[in-house]
Amino acid sequence: MNEIITLDILKEKIFIIRNKRVMIDRDLAELYGVSTKKLNQAVKRNIIRFPSDFMFQLTDKEQNELVTNCDHLKNLKFSSTNSYAFTEHGVTMLSSVLNSKKAIEINIQVVRAFIALRQLAVESRELSERLSELEQYFIQHCRENDADLKEINRVLTLLMDRTKPDKIGFKTK
Repeated sequence: MNEIITLDILKEKIFIIRNKRVMIDRDLAELYGVSTKKLNQAVKRNIIRFPSDFMFQLTDKEQNELVTNCDHLKNLKFSSTNSYAFTEHGVTMLSSVLNSKKAIEINIQVVRAFIALRQLAVESRELSERLSELEQYFIQHCRENDADLKEINRVLTLLMDRTKPDKIGFKTK
């Protein structure tokens, strides 16, 4: 593989839109080393491979929110058409329409990034649930005015806040 793209770089290009983790056509085109126009033309020639759960076009509101929250996408503000968002499955399908070695190599890395983020979300949710259980245990088994309980509760609350998944989700850190 000629070019390694780190998970951190890819995570900054994965957004949560319509409660789905997606990548924007512009970012994918950049990764694949093609123009956004070429990427979208290849998709349109093979549109049957991209049902709505694989790819969708952003609404004006979604595009504006993306531009507002993501500095590297500020040029989209001047685009005459709204961007397309590709889910993990859509990104996988791109390798069949962008038939180059680089596209296949990049696709493998991108899919691995989606998998890693999904695993992080599962682990985060499990940790949050466990912390909630601990909090309930301490509440049930300790006196309310106990200073130690208050400190434990404060720490658990801090930990729970850090483990909650980002609901807005434009940049996953």
